[in-house]
This record gives sequence, structure tokens and C-alpha cells, in this order.
Amino acid sequence: MEKKRNSFSSSIGFVLAAAGSAVGLGNIWRFPYLAAKDGGGLFLVVYIVLALTFGFTMLVTEVAIGRKTKQSSLTAYGKLHKKSGWIGGIATLVPFMILPYYSIIGGWVLKYCVVFCTGQGVEATTDGYFTGFITGYAEPIVYTFIFLAAVGLVIFIGVNKGIESLSKILMPVLLIIVIAIAVFSLTIQGAEGRTGIDGFAKYVIPNVEGMGFKDVFTVVMDAMGQLFYSISVAMGIMVTYGSYFKDESNLMKSVNRIEIFDTAVAFLAGVMIIPAVFAFMGEEGLQNAGPGLMFVALPKVFAAMGWIGNIVGAVFFIMVFFAALTSAISIFEAVVSSFMDKLNWTRRKSTIVEGIVAITLGVLICLGYNALYFELPLPNGTTAQLLDLFDYLSNNIFMPVVAIGTCILIGWIVKPKVIIDETTKNGEKFGRKTLYIVMIKFIAPVLLFLLLLGSFGVFK
Repeated sequence: MEKKRNSFSSSIGFVLAAAGSAVGLGNIWRFPYLAAKDGGGLFLVVYIVLALTFGFTMLVTEVAIGRKTKQSSLTAYGKLHKKSGWIGGIATLVPFMILPYYSIIGGWVLKYCVVFCTGQGVEATTDGYFTGFITGYAEPIVYTFIFLAAVGLVIFIGVNKGIESLSKILMPVLLIIVIAIAVFSLTIQGAEGRTGIDGFAKYVIPNVEGMGFKDVFTVVMDAMGQLFYSISVAMGIMVTYGSYFKDESNLMKSVNRIEIFDTAVAFLAGVMIIPAVFAFMGEEGLQNAGPGLMFVALPKVFAAMGWIGNIVGAVFFIMVFFAALTSAISIFEAVVSSFMDKLNWTRRKSTIVEGIVAITLGVLICLGYNALYFELPLPNGTTAQLLDLFDYLSNNIFMPVVAIGTCILIGWIVKPKVIIDETTKNGEKFGRKTLYIVMIKFIAPVLLFLLLLGSFGVFK
């Protein structure tokens, strides 16, 4: 085991790495779809309010737990309170489950990168192209392996030379590409006289027509679920990254920057996608959830743009690849760091073991689209294959459980003062202090419990 714990060399290194974790596939394919489904601007307003209250509370808590204990999630909770180790156990199980299927989706993105960068973008628009690819035996596994190997290499190199150095390059590049595509998306002239600006209006102007209490409740729950994806809480990542955050650095200021960065990119992801899809495909195009939006609807939009579409498609998928890579790095690191802290393994051994486990599970999940195909109805009303099942258990069940456990531990057992003292130990101000105490003790646990009930299908 390393004698001295690694740490980020600067606050900006921490912010970019944490923002890299937060800015992932959830922002790019889930956020625009939910915004389109949930009345556009209404979803945006609810999301921003929740980001500044619930998101802020969870983010500060997890980073502070990590810095205070100097441990990753598996051991940090137990160090804070003897009987709370179980929270860390589930928090580590989440990235352990997510990494294999996230690497598969990263592999899909890599495949589309190759397709568009070699000028074959039009092929990707043919009906059944995406399904044909993911139901193949060899190709998806090869791409998964390449993606996972790239992520593993960064983890292998370490916190400073690997994670921090790469984040400092990729995050600014990612932001520039996102802004460029968002601006381009607004200038589009689509089919039947629709424009990018029309799509933008659909995205930002709240549409509450015919909405009752149940619909508004759905919007709140969707926004809340999205925040989990978005800011990487309840999955051990922010506790782990917090453990690498220097004691003398301003924790509060860094958390505020992560909030701003993540919310800005989530918003811009909507500006990139919704105006373009609406301009070319109308209301119908916006109803595509998840992978369908990115791998089926968007290639058709790029094809409709003519020759420039292949270039825009290539740039878009390179950007998505960067986003997937930085998020996968943080997911991988959360598990590796836990192995190092709990089992006293070296970084090298932890990376190799987790890499082997992740690729083994990844191959199994890939086979879930062919040899191991099944359809399982889930309590929340969706139908799952193997990948969806892993996603449902990790995101819809375990993450809310971890977050509820964290709220009870900090709000009622060790008390909010522990977190407040940690964040202000260099004389910094704790902004939103009253809000923080009320959120961690009362509002967040209630919202989280409702979210968990929704996952069990109670509100169907």
C-alpha cells in the first residue's frame, strides 16, 4: 500500500476531476430526454432548484466525509461511526456494478466515433444499425475491452499523473466542443419550417398546460433521479475524491464550482440536442429515451444536415467519448481506492483485479443482447435486459439507500456540525448553513424515500 495518500495538487485539479466525473452520459442522453418529456422549462427550473439545495447538500457532505476520514467510501463511513460501515459497503457496490455496463456504453460511443470519423456516418442512420451492432457477439465486446483498458491505464498511473492530468486536458476541450455544438444547434433550419430556435423555446419555456399535481410530482422525482446521475453522489466517488482533497484547500468554493460546471454542462447538453432533434424530427423525435436518443435519433439528425452532418457527428461523438471516459475513470477509481484502503493492496493489484472483474461482467452483460437475452418486467414499469437490470439495481435502489443512510448518519447520529466544522476548518464561511441543516435532517431524506418508493412502483 502507498505510504502517503495521494492528493490532488490543486483545487482546480480536484474541481475538474470531480466535474469530469459528474459530466457523463447521464447529462448527455438522459437530461435532454427528461427535459423534453417533463414540460421543458418546468423541468429545468425544478432541476436548478434541486441542484442548489439537495445536490449541494449531498455534494458537500460526501466530499467532507472523504476529506475528514482520508478514506474511500468502503472504510470512510465506518471510521465516522462504527455501526455505519454498511453504508460504505453499498456505496462501493454501486460503482462496482456500474463500471461493467458503463464501459459497454462507452464502447458503443467509441464505435460511433470510429464510424463518423471514418466518414461512414450515413451507414449509422439505417434502420436496425444500432440493434444489429449491440446484438453482435464479438464487436461490442472488443469495443468494451478497448474502452475499459483506456480507463484502467489512467487509474494505473495514479491520482496526479493519471486522473488529474487527463481531467485538466479533457474538461476544457469538452466544454469548448459542447458550447460549439450548442451554438450550431441553434442555427439549424430543419424540416417543415422548424428551426433550432423553435426547439430551444420548447426546451426553456415551461409548459404546464394540463398538468396536475401527479405530473408535477413526476417532474420533481425525475429531476431528483437525474441529479444522482449528474453529480455522482451516493456511489462512493465524491467521498473518494474528497479523500484526495488537501486540508488547506477551500472545500466550499470547490463544491460551488462543481455545482456550476455540472449544471451548465447539463443545460448545454439540452441546447445541443433538443433544438436539433426538434428541428428535424419534431415532437416525435424527442420521445426517444436513453440510448435511442443518442445512437438512433441523433445520427438521423446528422444525416439530414447533409455533408456537414458527418463532421458535426464526429465532433459530437468525440465529445461524448471524453465525457464517458472521465466519468468511467471516477467510477473505476472509487472501487480501486476502496480495495487499497480496505485490503491494503497496491494501486497496481487493485486496478488489475477490478479490471478483470469488470471485463468479465461486461462480457456477460454484452451477451444479454444475444445468447443470454431475456425480458424482465421491473417494478417501476419498464422492461429490462441484463444491462437494464444492473442499471436499475445500482441507480434506482442502492443509490437512494446510500443517500438515505448518509442523511440519517449526518443529520441525526453524528450531527451536521461534523460536516460544517470540516468545511470551515481554515476559517472559511459555510454559505447556506441553515438550508444545509434543514435539507440533511428533514427534506432530503423525505425526497429520497419518495424516490425509492417510485423505484418500487408505488406511484404507478
